[in-house]
Amino acid sequence: MTRRPHPDDDALFAPARLPTLRAAVDDLAWLRGRGYADAASLALVGDRYQLPARARLAIGRAAASPAAAAGRRARRVAVAALRGRTLVVDGFNVLVTCESALGGGVVLVGRDGAWRDLAAVHGGYREVDETARALAALATLLAAAAPARVTWYVDRPVSASGALAARLRAIDPAWTVELASSADPELVRDPAAVVASSDAWVLDRAGAWVDLPAAVSGALEASPWLVDLGEPVV
Repeated sequence: MTRRPHPDDDALFAPARLPTLRAAVDDLAWLRGRGYADAASLALVGDRYQLPARARLAIGRAAASPAAAAGRRARRVAVAALRGRTLVVDGFNVLVTCESALGGGVVLVGRDGAWRDLAAVHGGYREVDETARALAALATLLAAAAPARVTWYVDRPVSASGALAARLRAIDPAWTVELASSADPELVRDPAAVVASSDAWVLDRAGAWVDLPAAVSGALEASPWLVDLGEPVV
């Protein structure tokens, strides 16, 4: 099993469709910037552009208010900045995005510049063909980056969380791996730590963040299917 593109993605994210998706992201970002209810805003924009559910998921993940997008961009750091610092990693978030990038699945570039996948983990996760390669690349990248401490947070309610935690501990015994009922609040507990995640709630509260999937893709010279819905921040 591999984390390949969804059967509808060739049509949904074809080059001819990107102007419509970017216009939808513009509208949703505008509404979010003015505090409109998020579910109603996404429904309004999706209906206006007649977007199917998967395209609505994409614009929902890519859009951010101008203030949020600018703030997140300002707090982003390069992998080189990890040396000697504490790094906390959103386990499933980072791993699944790496798997999608390596498997040829759609990877969104949002208004904040973060890479995001469209895979649905929620309550269930299964290892795929790209898992071992993604984990090996992350281990190599972090060894070279030399953070002082690495803590992975893995959401306990997700199936296979225990198996992933055990695998992470085996890859590098120096890593701390924590099973958490909810990883998000743990990730932002230390304001001095650098957070590896693309979760919007987390990025808005992190003192600094790093995009590990983008760094892994660059290190491996991979050619991910990037759907760029970013830019405008005014």
